[in-house]
Amino acid sequence: MRIVMMTAGSRGDVAPYTGLGAGLVRAGHEVTLAAHGLFEPLVAGSGVRFRPLPVDPRAELHSARGRRLHDAATAAGKFVRLASMARRAVDEMTAALVEVAREGEVLLVGGSLGPLGYAIADGLSVPALGLHLQPLHPTGEFPAPVLGTRSLGTVGNRLSGQAVMTSVELLFSDAVRSLRRHGLVTPGRSARHRARPVLHGYSELVVPRPRDWPAGLEVSGYWWPHETGQLTRELEDFLAAGPPPVFVGLGSATVADPERVSREIVTALRAAKVRGIVQRGWAGLDAQGDDILTVDEVPHSLLFPRTAAVVHHAGAGTTGAVLRAGVPTVPVPVQFDAAFWASRLTALGTAPGVVPLRRLTAGTLAPALRRATSDDSHRARARALADRLAREDGVAPVLAALTRPAR
Repeated sequence: MRIVMMTAGSRGDVAPYTGLGAGLVRAGHEVTLAAHGLFEPLVAGSGVRFRPLPVDPRAELHSARGRRLHDAATAAGKFVRLASMARRAVDEMTAALVEVAREGEVLLVGGSLGPLGYAIADGLSVPALGLHLQPLHPTGEFPAPVLGTRSLGTVGNRLSGQAVMTSVELLFSDAVRSLRRHGLVTPGRSARHRARPVLHGYSELVVPRPRDWPAGLEVSGYWWPHETGQLTRELEDFLAAGPPPVFVGLGSATVADPERVSREIVTALRAAKVRGIVQRGWAGLDAQGDDILTVDEVPHSLLFPRTAAVVHHAGAGTTGAVLRAGVPTVPVPVQFDAAFWASRLTALGTAPGVVPLRRLTAGTLAPALRRATSDDSHRARARALADRLAREDGVAPVLAALTRPAR
């Protein structure tokens, strides 16, 4: 089967699909991943073909528009600003998405492109299956993940989810209407709103499937990224030179003042009397010293199991990587769904608490580091959960669903 997967966003919105795609290739399918061009190296050696989409998300986040995300004081405010940025990006990507979609017999649509991907599938009369990395559909059990973690009650939680889904549809409405320019008939309202089969790329051990979700919304298990390469000699030497260090990285998140954040991290590491590996990431963190090493991109699956703890921005992908490694964690949620994942880590007992970026100082981070690295209960819970996750196969449910996609 010729399969086209499409997604957009940060590295964490792309990496899981590289592992899923590699699994589908091993099962005999021909798989093409459409994502932003800077992520093409992620599929190297996987057997997955790559089609670049325009727009550089890193450049967008560092632009004047992207920097305005830091001005928003609430999750809802950040979501509104992100939607404004995304609307421009979607317009630029539509033609490329249509072009690559014409090559597929089935479309696997990442949650970040849902309405547009489904409209393209309808216009081409090919089946479509949703692949979500977050629980985006409304439920009474928790509020929409991008709007925070405070429960609004059963009705309020569900309404928050519906509001976010409506906002996302409006975000893509112009792009959907523009499909006529690409020779596709814009689907009618009934086609856009019918139920779509969706698989979610995380484990029910981490987020149980809501009991009020309708049939067709399934939780498959994690799609572990396809990772190549090895740790650098410099990093291997640092690991060998002392006790397991703490990894600190904010992934694809950006910060308003990277120098201040870097100083606070260094002070916290030293106050907690632990060595540190700091990842520059899109935030541009930098730390120096005999007890601290600054690195660029590293394979999480190789490094995280060798650390004492991981401090991270609580994105969906990094959260999964930390759980897979079986190490304690200190989540530092920055924006969007990060607070949701951070709350799951504390509920599971693998994290001693949450240190939101807006409150990150040496005084708040150091105590969390000491608890994460000295309280054996966090490591024990993390190890036990990792052992259970290792027995799951997130690719198998997708393979099964491909035999019964809905048009």
